[in-house]
Amino acid sequence: MKKGRFAPWRFIRRWFLRVGLAIAGLWIAGILLFSFLPVPFSAVMAERQISAWLTGNFGYVAHSDWVSMDEISSWMPLAVMAAEDQKFPDHWGFDMASIEKAISHNGRNETRIRGASTLSQQTAKNLFLWDGRSWVRKGLEAGLTVGMEAVWTKRRILTVYLNIAEFGEGTFGVEAAAQRYFRKPASRLSASEAALLAAVLPNPIRFKAGAPSGYVRQRQQWILRQMRQLGGESFLAQHDLK
Repeated sequence: MKKGRFAPWRFIRRWFLRVGLAIAGLWIAGILLFSFLPVPFSAVMAERQISAWLTGNFGYVAHSDWVSMDEISSWMPLAVMAAEDQKFPDHWGFDMASIEKAISHNGRNETRIRGASTLSQQTAKNLFLWDGRSWVRKGLEAGLTVGMEAVWTKRRILTVYLNIAEFGEGTFGVEAAAQRYFRKPASRLSASEAALLAAVLPNPIRFKAGAPSGYVRQRQQWILRQMRQLGGESFLAQHDLK
């Protein structure tokens, strides 16, 4: 009787274990393959597309055009580092000082949560996981970030990030964003245009690159100042990022 009673639970545990191992295998394969292959779509792109279909929005298309780093203006990687992760060339996937500050801030401000995700963490989340906040997702994100940092170069992480980042409704990747908002390829983006795209990254659905608010314009100017303080394009050459 005992064996029969507990057999279904053993079956369920085995099923979950097999599913977990299969997903982990896909993630490992993805890290290895995308270290040199273009990324056709990301998990966040798939999530957005499926969500649109489920709500009856069949006109929504998650759009991205893959481009190599050589086809992206030097101002764009500099802008996203200035805006999102100025220690990107030096850390191993995590900015511990920023994490400590975020924990301290969030403990005092429950309504205004501050994040501390690096570009590496954001790439891992966008590429392999789902949107939203949970400890489970953050734990998986940390493991994937370690794997990416171990296998990919910093230049590769930056390339993938720029190709899958969300810049507006249905617009993913810097090439699609440059064409939509400026009618030009990503290779011809100016410093000001790159800073404007980077300015909407914290919340590209709320903040509009096509119709920037006063706050977005202020953030654009702040990013431009940070780009100059980092050293401009020489910063990329110094860290072999372009």
